[in-house]
Amino acid sequence: MRCFYSTALELELPAGHPFPMEKFRVSKDMLLENGILRPEEIIEVGSADPNLLRRVHEPGYVNRIESGTLDRREQIILGLPASPRLFTRSSTEVEATRLACHAALTEGVAACLAGGNHRAFREHGEGFSVFNDVAVAIRDLQARQPNIRIMVVDTDARAGDGTHALLAGDPRVFTYSIHVPRSPAESGNPASLNVETVRYIEGEMYLKQLFVTLAGALDAFSPDLVIWVSGVDNHRNDRVGQMLLSLKDLQRRDEVLLGAFIRNRIPVAVLYGGGYNRQPEFTAKLHRNTIATAKRLAAQHRGL
Repeated sequence: MRCFYSTALELELPAGHPFPMEKFRVSKDMLLENGILRPEEIIEVGSADPNLLRRVHEPGYVNRIESGTLDRREQIILGLPASPRLFTRSSTEVEATRLACHAALTEGVAACLAGGNHRAFREHGEGFSVFNDVAVAIRDLQARQPNIRIMVVDTDARAGDGTHALLAGDPRVFTYSIHVPRSPAESGNPASLNVETVRYIEGEMYLKQLFVTLAGALDAFSPDLVIWVSGVDNHRNDRVGQMLLSLKDLQRRDEVLLGAFIRNRIPVAVLYGGGYNRQPEFTAKLHRNTIATAKRLAAQHRGL
């Protein structure tokens, strides 16, 4: 199973910054140290073509990220300090997602060991999401295969309003999202199927709600590709997720979703999404577990 990564993702942030940038490197190292992935399965990628970014994002916004000239307000909303390094990191993450989607179409399962920046809009970024890698990858796929049917499955605890806004009205794309209730400011960009849980939902109730609603969406839309923004901020010890899932609950989620995609021969590209556990290394462990499940189930399916 090919997984796409880059050392450029390891952007240094000011001390005490809330975004756990180290989770990408640590999870990648865990995947290698535990023998889950072989070194040759982790593909180093470069930056995305800026023209791909401009298919989705307003050119002036792309230019401000590239030059490191976001104003103070834009940086506060984004949650990250502006610098040219931020452009390199963010465009590389887009390329990793784009390549993972292409690999999934040909091989069945692939992963970006990052990605899932679902809160980036056309003209601005929010909540640590600079460029919307999901939307950029979809527009690239559509340029090559105009009739491809793509489903975005977003199980991050927060709603992917940027993705919904960027892809709204496109009948070739179905966006599914299950998340905690949004604030009034976030509620203007509903998904094709928008499932709100109660805050601090327990695992059993969450999983029942997820499995029933997603099964219906898959039956109704029949995608050629699923892009899964997995998210691990659903864990009960996450600082921002406002859900109460256990480690076993997340493992069950991963097993059922990936099993359904793989058994039904629906290609799936797995992206990390959010995760802000109070124990930073545990965030990396949860992401590692998702990739490990994808690798194991894909191998089992090939062995049938």
